[in-house]
Amino acid sequence: MSDKGSQGASSAGMSKNSIRLPDGRYFEDFQIGDVYRHRPGRTITEADNIQFSLMTMNSHPMHCDSAYASKSEWGKPLINSGLTVAIVLGMTVRDVSQKAIANLGWRDISLMAPVFPGDTIYAETEVLEKRESKSRPTQGIVITKTTGYKQDGTRFMTFERTSLIPKKGYAVDDIIGY
Repeated sequence: MSDKGSQGASSAGMSKNSIRLPDGRYFEDFQIGDVYRHRPGRTITEADNIQFSLMTMNSHPMHCDSAYASKSEWGKPLINSGLTVAIVLGMTVRDVSQKAIANLGWRDISLMAPVFPGDTIYAETEVLEKRESKSRPTQGIVITKTTGYKQDGTRFMTFERTSLIPKKGYAVDDIIGY
């Protein structure tokens, strides 16, 4: 990479008074039992739902046809569950995977309650397990469980996630001075 390209990702040319708050956690920062409350919440709109459904080619009328959905047991459109998974996952990035080398997998995704246009969702994540990588001495594996809540406290989703996290000094941020 040219010097010019690497300067774009580093702090080159920034004022001495510039401050960049750290994002993410290193492997050493994760403690079993810690719970991270992800904020801000996100109000999901009808437009979000329709755009996501169209983008992902999900043509189920429960997500985009109010007349159809009005005849269902819910009486109104449901938010596409793929969208709620994506938003809740996104909420966790700053606390769980901002420094991750890779997401190694998700398991046990459970959807317990419907989400409707206008609902605001929140999430929290608990650290379940962590261990050093056997094959990568500068990295570790962290398993977390995330729970999504609606504005009224209704739990609507849980999933477990396994992430490959660098140790201090070995994140891409550290290597390039980001």
